[in-house]
Amino acid sequence: MNKIIIFLATGFYAGKCPIAPGTAGTLVGVLLYLMLRHLSFSLYAITVLTFIILAIWVSGKAQDILSVEDPPQVVIDEIAGFLVTMAFHPSGYLFIVTGFILFRIFDIVKPFPIKWVDKKLLNGWGIVLDDVLAGVYANILLWLFGVVLAIISV
Repeated sequence: MNKIIIFLATGFYAGKCPIAPGTAGTLVGVLLYLMLRHLSFSLYAITVLTFIILAIWVSGKAQDILSVEDPPQVVIDEIAGFLVTMAFHPSGYLFIVTGFILFRIFDIVKPFPIKWVDKKLLNGWGIVLDDVLAGVYANILLWLFGVVLAIISV
């Protein structure tokens, strides 16, 4: 069971990438998004919510197995955060690339309250929910990007 948890927590071992494991995990999130992007609004929402719950549980278990607080190789949280970033946006490649960049910025910079959540919540909750919040911030900016793009193209 531990091997399955580590496999999932590391985003199918993407998190074992020696350079920028969070970015590698987000790329797995892009691939998963490409598979889910054609789901209906409600089915996408249910799938992402279920994934977030799974990610919280898996991250907490992986942290226990690895005996490290918020292990860098655990990237299932980045996958969840990217899925939140892309929720209910057009699935064109311009939006995917822009969402990827925005999510990585918010995940790295951690503006308030993301850093607080990262530091104060324990176990899988803290590991995952800071990335979910980064995804919410990126999602909002992606909406603004879409509005500006629509205005420019008129």
